[in-house]
Amino acid sequence: MKIELEQVAPKEIEAKSFEIITQELGEHVDQPLVPGTEAIVKRCIHTSADFDYAKNLCFSEGVVEQALEAIRGGASIVTDTQMAKAGINKKSLGAYGGQVYCFMSDEDVAAAAKEKGCTRAAASMEKAAAMGEDLIFAIGNAPTALVRLYELVREGKIHPRLIIGVPVGFVNVVASKELIMELDVPYIVARGRKGGSNIAACICNALLYM
Repeated sequence: MKIELEQVAPKEIEAKSFEIITQELGEHVDQPLVPGTEAIVKRCIHTSADFDYAKNLCFSEGVVEQALEAIRGGASIVTDTQMAKAGINKKSLGAYGGQVYCFMSDEDVAAAAKEKGCTRAAASMEKAAAMGEDLIFAIGNAPTALVRLYELVREGKIHPRLIIGVPVGFVNVVASKELIMELDVPYIVARGRKGGSNIAACICNALLYM
């Protein structure tokens, strides 16, 4: 069998990929995407080659506008993995005055987690809450981070400008996402088991590139 490769210039590969996604999207969805969210959905598909994100991504009302307002106002992003932190375009965020934080490797977080008998992800959410800054949370790995965020919001200890809840896996993953969708907080959630640090980062970048 002869394998034929499509000839695409390096600088045109991403544009070609998004062209293919746009062409094939109609085969995977029964109704149009929520207006204003198309760039986010397509970037998640581009990152994962998984068209399920056209169906499982859930957006609170007006979340894109609220997220862009937060970014332009200098909000920083807190992630639950170094991988997500590495994947977020820090130059674009820094242009508005924001930074990207991940506290998972911090010694004080490790000590707090050990003392309280919780995960480092949960302890890192408590550290973020104590900062008193405008924060966007991008959670792609740890459902315990989402659960603790939910509790902190309910306790009035933190008021996130946006929660991106896309942890991947099996244990408490689905339930933790559903908890976030009960809050009166802007959210972008990947319902179900799918997600990951790469998805958390790409959602941040989709917003930054707007």
